[in-house]
Amino acid sequence: MPRMVDVGSKEVVRRVATARGEIRLKRSTVGAVARGEIKKGDVVSASKLAGIQAAKATSSILPLCHQIPLSAVSVAVVPKRDRIEVECTVSAEYRTGVEMEALVGATAALLNVWDMVKYLEKDKDGQYPGTAISDVRVVRKTKGAEKDGS
Repeated sequence: MPRMVDVGSKEVVRRVATARGEIRLKRSTVGAVARGEIKKGDVVSASKLAGIQAAKATSSILPLCHQIPLSAVSVAVVPKRDRIEVECTVSAEYRTGVEMEALVGATAALLNVWDMVKYLEKDKDGQYPGTAISDVRVVRKTKGAEKDGS
């Protein structure tokens, strides 16, 4: 039977985690994002907000995650030549880590990019042959570190 782990006896310390991922897109789509020509609006700003909102809602999405009072969430969305890279950093003073919050934030930001640009990515059959979210991973985590200004 699934259960939530009891972290009540663990010490409250500062915890920071950063997750990163990317979405591969057509170069023309990335150009449209960079020029602000997407029908739904500003992809970068909307994806940052989607990532922040998702990180805050992680325990609602993943049933065995603790509700963590987050201190900060930051999301970077960076268009590159044929992809958009996303990085989400989450911090909290708590008894358990914030890796899942960082991963959920990064993933949601990437999904938001896809949602906003999908009309440009479809082929003649309505499929997405070249569009792919990949390499979503935790790239850094710290426990008990000094405040980093996040």
